[in-house]
Amino acid sequence: MLKRIVTKLPALCALTLALSVIACRNEPLAVRNTDQPGLPRSPSEEETFISKLMQQEWNSHQGVSGNIATQASVLSLESYSALANFSMGARATIPRGTISNSLGNSAQTENFRDYDFLTRNGRSAANLIKGLQAFIAAGQTTGTNATNTRDLSFAYYALGYAIGYVSLIYDSTAIATPQLETSEIPPLSTSKAGIVAALQMLDSAQKYAAGMAVIPGGWVSGSDINEARWIQIIRSHRARFRTSVARTPTERAAVDWNAVIADAAAGITTDFIINADATTGWFTGWRSQFAVGTTWSQMTPMLLGMGDTSKVGDPLGSYADWVRQSLAGKTPFLMRTPDLRFPSGESRTAQQAYTGTSRAGPPNGCVATVVTPARCAILYFRNRILGEDNVGGDPFGIWYYDNWRFWTIRDKAGNGPIIEMSIAENDLLRAEGLIRTGKIAEAAVLIDKTRTRSGLPGVTGIADLTTPVPGGSACVPRVPVPPAHVATTQLVCGNIFEALKWEKRLETAFTGYAQWYFDNRGWGDLPQNTVYEWPVPWQDLSARLNTNFYTTTGSRAGPSTYGF
Repeated sequence: MLKRIVTKLPALCALTLALSVIACRNEPLAVRNTDQPGLPRSPSEEETFISKLMQQEWNSHQGVSGNIATQASVLSLESYSALANFSMGARATIPRGTISNSLGNSAQTENFRDYDFLTRNGRSAANLIKGLQAFIAAGQTTGTNATNTRDLSFAYYALGYAIGYVSLIYDSTAIATPQLETSEIPPLSTSKAGIVAALQMLDSAQKYAAGMAVIPGGWVSGSDINEARWIQIIRSHRARFRTSVARTPTERAAVDWNAVIADAAAGITTDFIINADATTGWFTGWRSQFAVGTTWSQMTPMLLGMGDTSKVGDPLGSYADWVRQSLAGKTPFLMRTPDLRFPSGESRTAQQAYTGTSRAGPPNGCVATVVTPARCAILYFRNRILGEDNVGGDPFGIWYYDNWRFWTIRDKAGNGPIIEMSIAENDLLRAEGLIRTGKIAEAAVLIDKTRTRSGLPGVTGIADLTTPVPGGSACVPRVPVPPAHVATTQLVCGNIFEALKWEKRLETAFTGYAQWYFDNRGWGDLPQNTVYEWPVPWQDLSARLNTNFYTTTGSRAGPSTYGF
């Protein structure tokens, strides 16, 4: 049916940006018209197009501010902002609202961007794979067999990346494959089907990686990538996608954890870095924007406060008091924690001494007389100077702290290393799989890689889900026992799974893409009634002649693990 619609409505591709312009041409691989612009005319042109796929995908949903990431950060409590920009204020409010999908809604640009650019670039990747395979079948090459396989592997990775992220964010996606006719528009499929397809594309990326030529650093804005490293990157992303697609705790529990363990065990051994460079066109987007000022990205204590070890009734406040206060009556408190990723001290002045008045992120922002280089390297948060406190917004979003770890990017005019995927994320994906398959003692060793480095007592030796983390009254994390927001709420030392969640949150904050959102919805840690997914944007539905511009009102979180 959709194929017939294309025949009757040749302007369909002009109407929807969600499908590649290449898809609207009539069998360009069957008849190569050298006067037709935009199509690769040789294997070398195919390679040039393929080499730009990752940059286009990165910039489409990482290199801008007006995207889903800004909304997901406040929905998941990774950040807080009351600003109307990019729909942050609307998403941050509790009780949570719906995601409107009506024509002309205030967030229609942001809601559409990821879907638009990822589906278009994914379709381009599929078309390029098909085109390159046609050249190879005709006995042509991009140089050698090793460059052929590299190019195919890279294009399949880009296709899996595109399908995967649309499937993580939206309730449905159009799955582009190299088998599609170039005039054919794929129907919408469920997010679960999308992840299956994304994993298949990553499988193909790994298959073609065997014997491949080195991937030039410019293709990924970093160092050259050899076969072994590339396979690690592919497998780590498979582990991420397998896990992150889960919308609920039930779905998360049902993940193929043995497959996650296997992928993560063969995954990255060092951080996967994208070197943002404004001159070569690798942009920083929301990360730079979040460092503009405290109104753009505050830290709410709702989850981060679990690192506080202050007691009820402390004159400087405590997390224990904060969770007992009403949602509208919450007051900020001074975070006292043994976790070295936060500044230490018994006063704001003492904590501010770590960074002084600098807004630059580490290492430039650390005060050398107070913080050693090793300490500075893991100082992720700062206690902001008094003049930068923000008094606007919901009381639960007002605190003294900023996530300061990546502010150096803005300080250097949008240039510098960004962690696309950290070794900590990879290790903790594996650790979660080990916990869920009963290998808890093995998971503890992986959790302690960042936990003990950060000054917290190790969990190695814990082999069950009932033993609390060590530390006694100064344990981290201390988690609320539901129901929260009432005077009887208690804090208890978390178990090893809560220790894993604490490490994952701190180590992945503002890395990757919507990390907290994907994890918290699967763990059941989102505030009640938070949406689980975005609807297919009305722009794509309209192009499909579907006027049911629905919202995802039925896909919302139940009461959170902590009663929020």
